[in-house]
Amino acid sequence: MTAPTMSSFIYAWCFIFLFMAIMCTKTLALPVYRPSPWEQAHATFYGDESASETMGGACGYGNLISNGYGTDTVALSSTLFNDGFACGTCYQLKCIHSPHCYDTITTVTATNLCPPNWSQDSDAGGWCNPPRVHFDMSKPAFMKIAWWKAGIVPVYYRRVPCMRRGGLQFSFQGNGYWLLVYVMNVGGGGDIAGMWVKGCRSGWISMSHNWGASYQAFATLGGQSLSFKITSYTSKETIIAWNVAPENWNVGLTYQANVNFQ
Repeated sequence: MTAPTMSSFIYAWCFIFLFMAIMCTKTLALPVYRPSPWEQAHATFYGDESASETMGGACGYGNLISNGYGTDTVALSSTLFNDGFACGTCYQLKCIHSPHCYDTITTVTATNLCPPNWSQDSDAGGWCNPPRVHFDMSKPAFMKIAWWKAGIVPVYYRRVPCMRRGGLQFSFQGNGYWLLVYVMNVGGGGDIAGMWVKGCRSGWISMSHNWGASYQAFATLGGQSLSFKITSYTSKETIIAWNVAPENWNVGLTYQANVNFQ
């Protein structure tokens, strides 16, 4: 029986390191949200070229410019809005079957609700009446896919990943006994299904869905650094943002994490 050579030891160790690297890559890989198939709907617009009427909105994102969403935003009909769980989702839209279409595709983020208008027929003004799937775009976004004087155009649409820079953002509201948090800059599917908060001297506290992109906890958390656990509505992935807010956190401020969905 021959003794193992130095080269065989080196080969064996290289194989072990390669195997561990592959396993670690598989273990640490995060889910990536994939685009959905194209479907048909219609699109209109609201407001003017400044998109000032799109600020705020049912999702609670406030000033869409300063909070990173820009003017490429859309209000969803209630069929898509899903009681606010669709806030932050991203769509690609392409105008079709109209002489007013441009040969372009644009990507928008859901920031608002287009409510039903039951005083008008669904095909004559009540564009967002259930069960219609409809996109009421900001005017700057609409003008990227069609001539604005068209008013309403048929479109192809699909859900796409939200490409965000940086980590999740948490905008604090409420008071010393009630913490209301708006979650912004969400990547991946763009949506949130559940959320928990943890103070440095407490366990995980489940937060209930308030409305839009906001979650609330009825707890006294002042004087504690805060961490958040968030579950994606689309991918079901859960991530933890540790020590997002310092012990001297305050309402009216926005804090950024160093993690996000993919």
